[in-house]
Amino acid sequence: MPDITLLIVDDHPVVRDGLRGMFATTAGFEVLGEAADGREAVTLAERLRPDVVLMDLRMPGGDGVEAITEIGRRGLPCRVLVLTTYDTDTDTIPAIEAGATGYLLKDAPRDDLFAAVRAAAQGRSVLSPAIASRLLSRVREPRSETLSSRELEVLRLVARGTANREIARELFISEATVKTHLTHIYAKLGVNDRAAAVATAYDKHLLP
Repeated sequence: MPDITLLIVDDHPVVRDGLRGMFATTAGFEVLGEAADGREAVTLAERLRPDVVLMDLRMPGGDGVEAITEIGRRGLPCRVLVLTTYDTDTDTIPAIEAGATGYLLKDAPRDDLFAAVRAAAQGRSVLSPAIASRLLSRVREPRSETLSSRELEVLRLVARGTANREIARELFISEATVKTHLTHIYAKLGVNDRAAAVATAYDKHLLP
C-alpha cells in the first residue's frame, strides 16, 4: 500500500518541524512539503498533489478557510484535515462549510492524529470529540441571538466605525470572512445593516 502523502500548513515553524518529524518517522506517511500560510498552501497543493493537507486556520497572509475554499474551487483531489487550537463555532463551522474533511485540535494524541490522517485520505470525516459534541448541540438547540466571541469582536470594531478591510487586518482574517461574520450578526439580531446592528446590540447590552 503506497504511503499517504502530506502537505503541512502552519505559520509556526516549530509546529511544522514537529509535525514533519512525527510523520517522517512513522511508516505509511510521506511529507511532500510545508506552507506558512493559506496562499502558499493552495499553490503547493496544486503543484504537489498531496493526499491530505494538514491545515491550520488563523494565519497572517491567508487564512485556512480561504485556502480550503480555493482548493475546492480548483477541484484539487486532496482532502483537508484542519489541525488547530481553535474550537469555537466561528472557526469550526466555516471550515467545515468550506469543505474540510475533518477537524482536529492540536492537543490530540499522536495516534489519534495518525488515524485521522488515514481516515481523511480515504475520504472519511473526522471530528475531535469536543467538536463533534458541540456541533450536535448546535444542531439540536434552537437558533438564538447570542453572538459568538468572534462576532462580538467584529461588532465592537464596527461600532468604532472600522471598515471591513481594517477589521480583517486587525483580526488576521480575510475581508470575505468579515462579511460572513456580519451576515451572521445581522441574521441573529434581525437587522439589515451595520448601523442597525450596532444600535440593536447596544439596546440588548451586547456592547459595553
